[in-house]
Amino acid sequence: MLSYDIHQHLWPAPFLSALRTRDTAPFLRDEKLVTPEGAFAFDARAHDPETRIALLDRDEIDVAVVSLQPSLGIEALAAGDRDRLEETWMAGILDLAAQSGGRLRALAPWRVAPGFAGTSVGASALVERGRGAEALDAADRSETLVFVHPEAEGAVPHGRPDWWNWTAGYTGQMQRAYLAWLGGVREAHPSVRIVFAMLAGGAPIHHERLIHRGIDVRESLDPDTLFDTASYGRRAIELCIETFGVERVMYGSDTPVIDPAPTLRAVRDLGESVARLLQSDNAERLLEHKRPTDRRPDRS
Repeated sequence: MLSYDIHQHLWPAPFLSALRTRDTAPFLRDEKLVTPEGAFAFDARAHDPETRIALLDRDEIDVAVVSLQPSLGIEALAAGDRDRLEETWMAGILDLAAQSGGRLRALAPWRVAPGFAGTSVGASALVERGRGAEALDAADRSETLVFVHPEAEGAVPHGRPDWWNWTAGYTGQMQRAYLAWLGGVREAHPSVRIVFAMLAGGAPIHHERLIHRGIDVRESLDPDTLFDTASYGRRAIELCIETFGVERVMYGSDTPVIDPAPTLRAVRDLGESVARLLQSDNAERLLEHKRPTDRRPDRS
């Protein structure tokens, strides 16, 4: 059985070239990536497809599901500018996927498109009407996988540390998206298969608080709503499994944004059977739309 990483980002050469020709965010200049959040060191070698396949081999991962992260801020651009960048990425990534021998599968940004395994959207797609609603409607009609990822924050607020957006900002976005999903978006899109990045910003933490409002997530959560592990360790992953069941958690790394090693180690330290579900079984049924048998841990 194949093993999967549901959360990777890979930029094909034409997309990198397009970023280098820009002078407003997002753009690349002098080994720096500039986004609405600021300027960051950038190493193009992280997006070399051969290097990426070698990393998959190193980590014993068969397939990476790659997307164009909304945290670049592309969706906030004027429509023509935004579409050109997204379509450049889409054309380039389909070529890389075709050449990868099945090692790469791609998600189309904010749309359902031929040749893609699903669509990736920003957290606002579930919170606000607009472009995201169109993507969700299309995904619902075609029973397509939707991957929800945080979007670009602004510059770090004055007096806050550099890590502020990555923690308070991104997790807050994902929590709002998940709660919007529970609070009506799922009901409006019953055929969507969905994955929330980053354990939906720590969604299991809030289960007991929701109970005080009469919402028992474990009773209402459907088998096509899942959470990826990106950036988290064993304690958070175990809590998510305990809350939602092992069938609703899957391995995601956020490569190359962060080092995948700690999360991958945490997943594999849970034992062979759990690791297989998180890395193989859950991803396969999600991508192939197979129904699971729920396996919530025994609390007796």
